[in-house]
Amino acid sequence: MSSSAVLFERQGKVALITINRPEALNAINTQVWNELGHAFNDFAEDPNLLCSVLTGAGDRSFCAGADLKEKAVSKGESIIPEGGEKWGFAGIVQHYMNKPIIAAVNGFALGGGTEIALACDLIVASEKATFGLPEVKKGLIPGAGGLLRLPRQIPLKVAMEYILIGDSFSAVEAEHWGLVNRVVPHEQLLEEALALADKITENAPLSIRASKDIVYRGLDAALDHPNEAWAINQKYLQQVIGNEDSMEGIKAFIEKRKPEWQGR
Repeated sequence: MSSSAVLFERQGKVALITINRPEALNAINTQVWNELGHAFNDFAEDPNLLCSVLTGAGDRSFCAGADLKEKAVSKGESIIPEGGEKWGFAGIVQHYMNKPIIAAVNGFALGGGTEIALACDLIVASEKATFGLPEVKKGLIPGAGGLLRLPRQIPLKVAMEYILIGDSFSAVEAEHWGLVNRVVPHEQLLEEALALADKITENAPLSIRASKDIVYRGLDAALDHPNEAWAINQKYLQQVIGNEDSMEGIKAFIEKRKPEWQGR
């Protein structure tokens, strides 16, 4: 899939997905929302793709959030494409898929841009990247998951400061609080993100998907009494143990060779 608003490129087992509106700081309009949602559908449904990297075109902005200059927005109209409600903002924030998504944040990721990054599983940030939820400064609130995800991903009081004051914060600050996996030189961003994706795709496809499902389904489940989290863990463990890939992984380890995954 390729279009003027979203670019989709297959690089081995990795889908490189690019928001392609650099002239608008990769802000989200109806077209981007629709095409990004379909791009992630394509990624989710392709058995040969095991991981995706999401980035923004150009070297200034990952995503500046919703495009407030769109005519529809200025008229108080919605930018949600027909059928796009099920995916959430930008076609991603409520679009769960059990394959890893890495955000390669190449510049500004403000408002909805931060919320998109929060919806990803890992974040690699350029040294030039900045994050923030400035909605309170405009009389708004972050409505695309920022208020739900940020306090779950960094300490509560730190999250509340960023949310209530609305100031932006640097990639280095984000890394300090564990929001970002690594900060890299700007020119090495995509290389580092794709290398991280490649490391993930070396592993067994079913194990990758089951691991992500257990983590997210178990986050808010009781660990001991009642043992909801353990029930989730056991369900996926039974699916993975004894499948062809698990047997191949053990055999390859014994034979000191690289495993050949079949995804079953």
